[in-house]
Amino acid sequence: MSRLLEWKEQIGTPDHYDFPRERKLVKRLSSEECECELYLQSNGIRPDGTVTFQRLVLAFPKQFEGTLPAVAVPFYYPEAALGFEIETGNILSQFANNTTMLDIVRHGYIAASADAYHLTYVEKELRDDSQDFARWEIASEALNAEHPEWSGIGKLVADTKLVIDALEEDPRVDADRIGIAGHSLGGKMAFYTGCLDERVKVILASDFGFCWEQTNWDAPWYWGNKLQTLKEIGLEHTSLLAAAAPKPFCLLAGEADNEESRKRIYSVPGYEAEPSRILVVDHRSGHRPPKYAAEAGYCFLDYWLKTRSLKDVAF
Repeated sequence: MSRLLEWKEQIGTPDHYDFPRERKLVKRLSSEECECELYLQSNGIRPDGTVTFQRLVLAFPKQFEGTLPAVAVPFYYPEAALGFEIETGNILSQFANNTTMLDIVRHGYIAASADAYHLTYVEKELRDDSQDFARWEIASEALNAEHPEWSGIGKLVADTKLVIDALEEDPRVDADRIGIAGHSLGGKMAFYTGCLDERVKVILASDFGFCWEQTNWDAPWYWGNKLQTLKEIGLEHTSLLAAAAPKPFCLLAGEADNEESRKRIYSVPGYEAEPSRILVVDHRSGHRPPKYAAEAGYCFLDYWLKTRSLKDVAF
């Protein structure tokens, strides 16, 4: 069995998970720097037949003609990727320094982000905080009970692929030039989805913990108890990235990711002929990347999504 098939087997496939594919425009909103569209997108079905939905936000430059390349920006929820509330313009204090989605729009892309499944899989009133780990626990417990053959990381990838669907199907998007970018939790989602979805042409991930020991991969909303199995059969992220090689991949390392991440990434087979398709920026200044490191990542996206050809080019 190939390593890629091993990964897919461990990630799992949910049983009885066919649901109607719906995406409904709810409203259009305008901010100082971008135009936004808010959708409700179906993203699953519960055992009782209830269809679940995730809020999906598309963000556009204020003015453009024709089509643009696009970048999916998975995170806790869309406003957290923008750094502000789209309906009020109010800054989100806990995410004020995380403006990845807005930064990407500033670079001339269409950007898209959606709610993660801790907000969509179960209906439960908890603290008004979408990072509330009690909510993550409840959602992942329900997912694991209803789909023991699946995994939390599998659900995160499935929902992120729906964001890619929305971009691919939008006539304003150049569907041949879709990338993915994410920080922390979003970095995990970006890495897995980018490696597993051929429609994604380039991956930018920030401080998500490339090595198992660097972060909470054993959390039930990621791998849970399955992490031990992955270790026992020798599955490391180097083999997942190798399966996607030579897809361009940039890591912004800073806290969870470090020199060990860099060494392992540069050892991944499949990039020998084109080493410029791998870039690690180790800013070593904490979890959130400083502006220069983030800009290096955006320049990597720019090169691989805005060059004349996405094949046989050098960085």
